[in-house]
Order: sequence, then C-alpha cells, then structure tokens
Amino acid sequence: MKLIDIYRLFIQLGKEHDPRKGEELEKSLDRLQKKYEDLKNADKETFDQEKLTNPYSDTRILYGDPETEVKTILAGIDMETQEILLADRLREKGGKIDLLLAHHPEGKALAGLNNVMHMQEDILAEAGVPINVAEGILSSRISEVQRGLMPLNHNRSVDAARLLDFPFMCVHTPADNMVNDFLTRLLNDKKPETVGEINTILKEIPEYYEAMKIGAGPKIVLGADKNRCGKILVDMTGGTGGSEDAYAKLAIAGVGTVIGMHIGEKHRKKAEKNHINVLIAGHMASDSLGVNLLLDVLEKKGLEIKTCSGLIRVKR
Repeated sequence: MKLIDIYRLFIQLGKEHDPRKGEELEKSLDRLQKKYEDLKNADKETFDQEKLTNPYSDTRILYGDPETEVKTILAGIDMETQEILLADRLREKGGKIDLLLAHHPEGKALAGLNNVMHMQEDILAEAGVPINVAEGILSSRISEVQRGLMPLNHNRSVDAARLLDFPFMCVHTPADNMVNDFLTRLLNDKKPETVGEINTILKEIPEYYEAMKIGAGPKIVLGADKNRCGKILVDMTGGTGGSEDAYAKLAIAGVGTVIGMHIGEKHRKKAEKNHINVLIAGHMASDSLGVNLLLDVLEKKGLEIKTCSGLIRVKR
C-alpha cells in the first residue's frame, strides 16, 4: 500500500467508529471550511488544509513521500527519537522497515492535540449533558491543554525520522475511536450489572489480560466490585482527559460508571464527590487494543507488522 492510502484508510475507519452521532461530524467539517474561507493573507497561507477533510488534527503523515510504497511497518505506542534509533539499528542488521507508525502524536499532530477535544462536547451531550453546558465546561480545559502544549519541542522525533530518512506517521484519535467503539459494543452486548462484572469482562480481553501480567491491567479506582454500575460511559477518545467538572454533570445525567484509560487526581476526587464509579482499564493496553484493530486491517491487505514501544500486539 502507499503511505497516503494507509493514512486515508485510518481516517475513514476513525470516522466510521466516531462516537459522534448523526451528521455532527460532517457539520464540524463544514463549519471549519467556512472559517477557512474567511481567513486572510498569512493566516490562510499557513492554515493546515488537512483539517478540511481530516477531523483528527492529532493524526498526520509527519515525514516522507505520501506515494511511498509500504510493505513493512514498525508500530509502537510512542515513536520518539529512541525508537527511531532502534529502527535504524534494526535496519543496519538487515531488517526491512518502510514506515514508522506511532499512536501518540508527534510534530504538528501533537501541536494540534487540543483541537480534537471538541468532540468531547458531543460525547457528553450524547450521555445526557446539555450541549451548552458541555461546551462551557470543556472550554477552559481545552485552553489549558493548548497552553500546556505550546512550550513543547514538538518536532524532535520528526527531525530524527527526517535525518535517518524513515517515513513517519501517527494515528491517535482514529485508534482511540476504535477501542471506544469496541468496548461500548461489547458492554452493550454483555449488559453487566455490577462494576465487578465490568472488570471481569475487561480482563478477558487479550490486551488487558497481558497487561495484568506486568501489573498494568484494569483496576477499580472508585467504587467496589459489588456496586451496581448503572449507566456506563466508555471514555477513551477525544484527545486527552477532559474537564473534572464533567463528573457532576454526568451524575445528574444518570451516568453511574465511567471506564477510562487513565485519570488524574483532580478528576478522581470530583468523580468521588459525585458518587461515580471509575474503572481504569489501563493506558497502554487500551491504546494497544485500538491500534490493533487498525493494524488487523493492514495485515489483511498483506502488510507485515513489527511492534515496539509498549504495543501489545493481538490479532483478530
């Protein structure tokens, strides 16, 4: 496959498994198109036009000719300078690597991470939080994340890939959409009644089972096995952690249990105050599940996949 075809395939799969319902995803692209048309001079010239067709600013081809033919991929959760040096060492030993594929964003995809967080507004609305409230509580958090990204050295790993001439791309939110959809469908099918039953279901998934062996498996951080789970929200996409103020609104909307990849202490305390059960499935295992669902599609098309950097490879 050509690199550009892999990129487009991932975007399409991300859209197909996006938690936003109805036409909201396409409406967001339409609104951005109108905003672009109103830009002037330098702002228009420097605008990332990929945003007009790709709603995931944290997913980009970071280096390399889009027409590059790809047969072998080295994929990892993080692909930073140390992993790129590892790839070069593997290449020196005769290993064929046509593409470095990261899950977590780097370069301009990392700089744009805050932009995908707006999808959390629609996720909260789907859970029963009024959209105006969802937008209000996400606004300050999105700005906080943007400010936190500003001082970073975004292009370090991209420069390493350029110097060693490795085509390089990252796929973040589309993979997170895959795991979010997978777990939501699974739990809708299994219909667990308690938090403990949710935990048991997760531990039967191979990525989480393997993570348990290294002490990084699912864990109930609020609530207990016997607690009835009530309405379940799988919260595994949307860039990064949202606003801690969301828990009060989710409780009012009837959400009893949140399943996430990770949780900060401020968020945990707000969830506890609002009596919401929280089950943390595990970061690397959850990311691996999402990436695996994408890699399976590539393997079926004949590509060879090698893994590193915490990616627990499971084929389905």
